[in-house]
Amino acid sequence: MTHTAPGENPKTPLQETAGQAQLDPVMVTMTFHTNKPTELLAVLAKYIVIARMDPLARNIDLVASVTKPGRLTVIEKWNSAVAQQAHFNGATMVEMATACEGLLTTPPDIDLHEPVSMHDLR
Repeated sequence: MTHTAPGENPKTPLQETAGQAQLDPVMVTMTFHTNKPTELLAVLAKYIVIARMDPLARNIDLVASVTKPGRLTVIEKWNSAVAQQAHFNGATMVEMATACEGLLTTPPDIDLHEPVSMHDLR
């Protein structure tokens, strides 16, 4: 994360075009809503296995809501904003998005997070 002097507006990794911020880790969440959970789980499980093979992926998890049936969330940590963007523009992501057609009740909610306190335990 880039440090700023008092009175300056801090820049997020996506606002910076060069420098350390492009190398800071980022986290992405993708939340999916479905009435076909078995089919969507198969698509997302395959995506998770393949995406974890990317050497710039720090961690990728899939969780299912206990309180809202049919809500699944993918949580991804990437080494940098550049690595995350390359993944999102890549074949693995396109294949997963294509496979989700007809399985979602709403468009997925995709959010990009910058680190405030983000640490790998191992």
